[in-house]
Amino acid sequence: MPRNTKQTIPFAQQQLLEAIAHIKEGNNRDDVVPKLEAVMAQLQTLVTHDHLTGALTRHTLIERLDGELQRSQRTGHTFTVALIGVDDLPEIMERHGQDVTKRILQVLTAESSQVLRSLDSFGRYAATEFAIVMPTTWLDQSLIAINRLKACLDAYAWNDIADDLLVNFCTGLTTNAAGDNTEKVLERANQALQQARQQGRNSVVQIEADLPDFKLE
Repeated sequence: MPRNTKQTIPFAQQQLLEAIAHIKEGNNRDDVVPKLEAVMAQLQTLVTHDHLTGALTRHTLIERLDGELQRSQRTGHTFTVALIGVDDLPEIMERHGQDVTKRILQVLTAESSQVLRSLDSFGRYAATEFAIVMPTTWLDQSLIAINRLKACLDAYAWNDIADDLLVNFCTGLTTNAAGDNTEKVLERANQALQQARQQGRNSVVQIEADLPDFKLE
């Protein structure tokens, strides 16, 4: 996952220029195609991943959520969306500076890769918020994953980054429901996150969609 486009874009450009030069020189196709394929793979990563943290971009994350909604409509499988907000990040930035704040977001992304499954999608939803789409997952199962991520952050050596640094996050959890679209799912997750923040640091709130009304005749 790229964390700095200044390191990856020039490399991709160089590889592309070399491939073009080889084509002009009439080099063997077998020598040029692998280089072009490597450049395309790198460019695809740059497009789909946040340059600072390596998490999926918001656009890519929403595409994954759309796809999961469509799959759920076909199969009936339940999935969970978690919205994560780092606690007191403005205060941390004021006390420790921007570099420490960036490092926190990078660590959170890296630690998530140790906890989440390969089929889960972890993306940067906003400047200081992340979202996770967890296919075929109920709320109780997603809560286990969130608690594991919290445990990873609790065990992380934050003092190596800044003295007296402690990082927690609040979480809003929701599952999909009949008639959902992307906006409805994210709105519920955001509502849950705001309630979690009101409860205090390191809180988790779960919200499920209301059941439809049934009229008795």
